[in-house]
Amino acid sequence: MAQSGFKQLFTEIFSWWSGNTWGTRLWIKRFGEFVGEDEFGNRYYQDKKANRRYVTYAGYADASTIPPGWHGWMHHRIDVPPSKATYTAREWQKPHQPNLTGTAAAYRPDGSLLNKGQRPRVTGDYQPWSPE
Repeated sequence: MAQSGFKQLFTEIFSWWSGNTWGTRLWIKRFGEFVGEDEFGNRYYQDKKANRRYVTYAGYADASTIPPGWHGWMHHRIDVPPSKATYTAREWQKPHQPNLTGTAAAYRPDGSLLNKGQRPRVTGDYQPWSPE
């Protein structure tokens, strides 16, 4: 049990990919102002004096987990955060999907080394270059 607590403490001090470090927590506590939270548990802050905006991720630090409304606020495209406005997604916006690159569920087209199957044959409109 003590080893698990030490591991957690070590992780919180030195790693940034699995949550907030102590430095991040201190900075936000001192300079940040809580703005809102999205449906995935990510928390959003803005600097009290400077025009900076921050996100603390609920899990691993993965920018693809920021929903479209919060993405617009983070990148200064809109001034009012979705938590203080009535944000409704457009009818053409799809629900959020995580970035699956590097996972077993990643897209692998036919002919890829990581996928079974053969690459589709060329239909005859391809002429290879010849150095003649």
